[in-house]
Amino acid sequence: MTRTLITGGLVITATDEIHADVLIEDGRIAALAATGSQEWSADHVIDASHKYVIPGGVDAHTHMELPFGGTFASDTFETGTRAAAWGGTTTIVDFAVQSVGHSLREGLDLWHAKADGRCAIDYGFHMIMSDVNDRTLKEMDHLVSEGISSFKLFTAYPGVFYSDDGQILRAMQRAGSNGGLIMMHAENGIAIDVLVQQALARGETDPRYHGEVRHALLESEATHRVIRLAQVAGAPVYVVHVSAQQAVTELARARDEGLPVFGETCPQYLFLSTDNLAEPDFEGAKYVCSTPLRPREHQASLWRALRTNDLQVVSTDHCPFCFVGQKELGRGDFSKIPNGMPGVENRMDLLHQAVLDGHISRRRWIEIACAAPARMFGLYGKKGTLAPGADADVVIYDPAAEQTMSAQTHHMNVDYSAYEGKKVTGQVETVLSRGELVIDRREYVGRAGHGVYLPRSVSQYLG
Repeated sequence: MTRTLITGGLVITATDEIHADVLIEDGRIAALAATGSQEWSADHVIDASHKYVIPGGVDAHTHMELPFGGTFASDTFETGTRAAAWGGTTTIVDFAVQSVGHSLREGLDLWHAKADGRCAIDYGFHMIMSDVNDRTLKEMDHLVSEGISSFKLFTAYPGVFYSDDGQILRAMQRAGSNGGLIMMHAENGIAIDVLVQQALARGETDPRYHGEVRHALLESEATHRVIRLAQVAGAPVYVVHVSAQQAVTELARARDEGLPVFGETCPQYLFLSTDNLAEPDFEGAKYVCSTPLRPREHQASLWRALRTNDLQVVSTDHCPFCFVGQKELGRGDFSKIPNGMPGVENRMDLLHQAVLDGHISRRRWIEIACAAPARMFGLYGKKGTLAPGADADVVIYDPAAEQTMSAQTHHMNVDYSAYEGKKVTGQVETVLSRGELVIDRREYVGRAGHGVYLPRSVSQYLG
């Protein structure tokens, strides 16, 4: 039995802050006790004095190796999970993709093959449903029983991922009966496609028009629609990457009605804006993602919703494409710019900066980045907290370290940083995954294949 002792740090969870020692045995948290109150022996002692001891982050929305727009997301499961660890995230939930005309199982098997033996940290899968029919609805039951308990559908991207209202309703009804959770990309893709063609016909081809055609009202309309479809189905719904204050209003109204409606936002919507999309010389292409960045005034609503729990989770929607050779596919036609941004390495640090800026508390930082995503997607108790029996996914975090975010120093496999030059206070120092060191005092000591696949229970937010 190997024992590791983390001593002298301020342990922060979603519910408590206490100066405590943490004892780890065979990959799990064995005990916590007030600093110095116990005489524990250990094979390995980590001094966390003047540091925070926090649960490893849970990023419930990543897209490693995702095929999109004629290319692939530039992070593999190996590079992406390594970068996640550098940023203090020890669990990701990625999206396996069902292709139209194929089974859910085929898509899931393909993603298992991509990830197996390559991940530095633990991982699970959601299932993207691109083709809702009698056969795939039956498959949902089997997948829930084996630990794929969440399914993503789209009101966007006609001809690729789009599902109509009838398909969405049927999937929600099935989830209502089998305990699964439907995740929705909520934008009115049919209307957006009309606006895209009209903009291009006017010669409006620059990246900033990506944000203009994907109107905030088309996000709120689709958000309203999927909430009401879920209400008809008697099922919960989780809206991904909420960016517009009008969409937040729809979520808050539904929650005030007592409906099981949940939402996430992402750091890019909290820290970036349409100002970035409008950067000259095609630089705005770096910031093309969907839902799009919004004018800066939307940010106050997102922060407020995180404080009031109308938004429960901050994920990254990490889906990186290099500027050179990938984002450039859309020169002269913004609609051909691959949709997605890097961020899996930046989330924990940006949210810590939000603590210092007064947007959220330290415990709320851990709630939205660790505990709530674990609870939302059936991993809590094992992930997302520091408690006896939990996996020893632990981050030693230096709250006083200063850093400047840059592509020169990040570890994501992408040639730009969405936060280039941004100065933040706070940095990951040491990371353990199931008790094994992955980052040791700012040195990577992990390995591909350490990370294991995580079957998930149904949402613990609903239990």
